[in-house]
Amino acid sequence: MAVSTQQILVCQSFRVKGDPKGICHKQTDGFLQYLEEELLDRGMDVQVIATGCLKQCEHGPILVVQPENWWYKGVTSTAIIDAILDGIEDGEQVEEYLLA
Repeated sequence: MAVSTQQILVCQSFRVKGDPKGICHKQTDGFLQYLEEELLDRGMDVQVIATGCLKQCEHGPILVVQPENWWYKGVTSTAIIDAILDGIEDGEQVEEYLLA
């Protein structure tokens, strides 16, 4: 079985030493499941990874597409996720949500 070449990292704001969870975790409830289901529905071979804090709390929630290294900010709805997935399929960044 081949390994996915693309990954989507989803900040879940898990921090060390018991610090409170940040904005990403609070605003992304259900996003991981939605992403997995949408990728399956689209037939996309992309691995989804929940991460600890990506140190971009002021721009969160954060989603990163690798290996392209596309950092997306303010990912607060399934509509934004859909736009990002459309961009991945087209091989293009979604400028509106890019973290500069």
